[in-house]
Amino acid sequence: MEGFLADSTPYRFAVPSDWNGAVLVGLDFAARQLDDPYIDRMLDRGFAMGGTTRTVTGWRLAAAAENQVAALQRFVAAFGAPRWAIASGSSMGGMISALTAQEYPESFDAAVPFCGGLGGAVGQWNQKLDTVFTLKTLLFPDSTLPVTDIPADIEGARQAWRSALARAQATPEGRARIALAAAIGQLPSWGRTANGTPTPMPDPGDPTALQEGMYLALSGGALPYIGQAMGSRRTIEELAGGNPSWNTGVDYARQLAAAEPHQRSAVRDLYRRAGLDLRADLRTLAGTSRIAADPEAVEYLERTGVFTGDLRIPVLTVNPIGDQISTVAQQQAYESVIRSSGNGALLRQSYVRTAGHCTFSTGEREAAITAIMHRLRTGHWAGMATPQRLNSLAEAAPGAEKGRYLPYRPARFNRPYFGDQLSGS
Repeated sequence: MEGFLADSTPYRFAVPSDWNGAVLVGLDFAARQLDDPYIDRMLDRGFAMGGTTRTVTGWRLAAAAENQVAALQRFVAAFGAPRWAIASGSSMGGMISALTAQEYPESFDAAVPFCGGLGGAVGQWNQKLDTVFTLKTLLFPDSTLPVTDIPADIEGARQAWRSALARAQATPEGRARIALAAAIGQLPSWGRTANGTPTPMPDPGDPTALQEGMYLALSGGALPYIGQAMGSRRTIEELAGGNPSWNTGVDYARQLAAAEPHQRSAVRDLYRRAGLDLRADLRTLAGTSRIAADPEAVEYLERTGVFTGDLRIPVLTVNPIGDQISTVAQQQAYESVIRSSGNGALLRQSYVRTAGHCTFSTGEREAAITAIMHRLRTGHWAGMATPQRLNSLAEAAPGAEKGRYLPYRPARFNRPYFGDQLSGS
């Protein structure tokens, strides 16, 4: 079944002959191949699957969430009401799944956001501003490399940044300052090579390996952090009519002090090796003119994708600990606002030992869906969302490899934004 929604967004659903009454709905499903191993496996288990694409809505996140409801309504008209409707997508689709759970609990019964930017639209782009601002200030102060106001030649900006970072990575001073920017911006210390090949997880006591991982997360792999910081920011600035990010009043020395201990230690060691004065660089950051946001642009982004803590259906989040796009500390911001709103019993969070954006196995994805189905059927989590249980479920899938779920507590997200904070801009 397929067609177009009122705004011309494509939608598509696949329904097995032995449908089990559950339907998984997510952004990007209509753009995926039906022979995808995860889709094939879930259809084989009796799940209906469907959703939309991001081609029309893009970073208009509220519209994308609304489209999940519209697509579900088309499904209901064709096949009848499902027993369980679950919002579940990856990347931006993960963020949309969480927004759908927040805004449309009357339409959906649960959500499983995979690798979503759950710091919210404003918070995650403030975090990215911190990273790029630090790099520009300390490594390329006299360059024309953009931080905000990204030019129309997005690919040119990406390549200019990646070339500059490659040159910096070749020097001890550059490596030290790249590590500092990554620690301030809460990037992982683990990345993938330029062709997407996994690298070994660095030893927390090895500053050289940690810095290489930070660099790969920032500028390596198939989807580098700096590339998204150019392309998506350009799109957002066009939609919002200005810059929605700010670092006025931000204390970068304090953010470094709150970074993961192994990253702080690596930064200090790399600065010593390079003969640089870390305190002097932090003073330079403190004394450099800051970037103010356009209030109307902040208001636009706030309307389209901020998490409020209002949760009335169960949600299980899944995130790689080495995700360079949906950085893992953002998961802490989501947990914080949910728990402070008194809705913590509805939330479980899980983490997978892997580097890269959304790098899950089919079995790991299937395990998360199995866990949320148990919660829907019984009304209780009953330990189904623990790493041990999720690994057991993942390893039971046909042809599955060893599960990589692990106990993990992310660092406190350094740029939380839950709305109504425009005075900081």
